[in-house]
Parts: sequence; C-alpha cells; structure tokens
Amino acid sequence: MKKLFCTILIMLVCSSPHAMAASKCNKEECQKVKADIREIQAKMRSGYTAAQGNRYEARLRKLRDKRSRICR
Repeated sequence: MKKLFCTILIMLVCSSPHAMAASKCNKEECQKVKADIREIQAKMRSGYTAAQGNRYEARLRKLRDKRSRICR
C-alpha cells in the first residue's frame, strides 16, 4: 500500500504544471548557457590578449560548470 501511495504521489508531482514549468525554465537556461559558451569560443577564435584569454577561460569554466548542473 505504501509503495502504491508513493508511486501515485511521485506521478502527481512529476506531472504538475510547476514541475513542467521548471523543466521548461531549465531548458531555456540551458540554451542560454550553451549560447554564451559558443559566443566566448567565437571571440577566442578571433584572437585575444593574454589578459582577455584569462578572463575568457575563467568565464568558460564557470559556464561549463553551470551547464553540467543545468543541462541534463
């Protein structure tokens, strides 16, 4: 009986509009992070100074970290 109750509860939570909205939000945020990564990579392909390179690399590390948490 407890398993049935837990299963039903999980199904309700996963199919709720809030859960779907969170999923949509994550997809949008994931796309934004990926676009930011592509933008920085494009800047790096066009050349940069040592100081800019350090900033680009630091920003890429943060974005890749965020991508690994958000994009599933």
